[in-house]
Amino acid sequence: MDKDAPEPLLPRIAKGDPDAVQETLQRYKSLVWWLASRHASADAEDAVQEIFIDIWKSADRFDPSKASESTFVGMIARRRLIDRHRKVERRPTMETLEMDDRLEAHERPEAIEATAEVALAGKALRELSEAERKVLKLSVYQGMSHSEIADFTQIPLGTVKTHIRRGLARVRQRLEAADRRALEGGAS
Repeated sequence: MDKDAPEPLLPRIAKGDPDAVQETLQRYKSLVWWLASRHASADAEDAVQEIFIDIWKSADRFDPSKASESTFVGMIARRRLIDRHRKVERRPTMETLEMDDRLEAHERPEAIEATAEVALAGKALRELSEAERKVLKLSVYQGMSHSEIADFTQIPLGTVKTHIRRGLARVRQRLEAADRRALEGGAS
């Protein structure tokens, strides 16, 4: 740990020190506000509140031997902002809701096909090793980088990359095999 760095506050929060909460707000408000205003400008205030709540909830996971406190705070902020962005992207608009009301499922073959592909991909994921499944979920669902996954799981970076590469290859193989079976079944 850098001898010039201020004393970490998160261990104090994890122990229930109420003064550390205020000190954390003062120390990291500029960093969190800057990130939130860049990534969630329309509702930056709400994002900042959610980020600080996540920071306090995660205080017991902070390990100064793995990263500095500001890096840990920045990582939590980034993850929360990614989650918020994904949630907004998935939110249906009035136009899509009205269109869905007018179309029956059999009139939307692309929706049926996409549902089937999601089910096949989910099945393929369940067939992977636990380690491959875990790193793929952290990468795809949580948006974590390879190095963030390595830090989070304590798995070497090269192994994380190998698990992701092999896991994706296996999922792709299973989806391609399902496509071939569907084509062969349709051609008979």
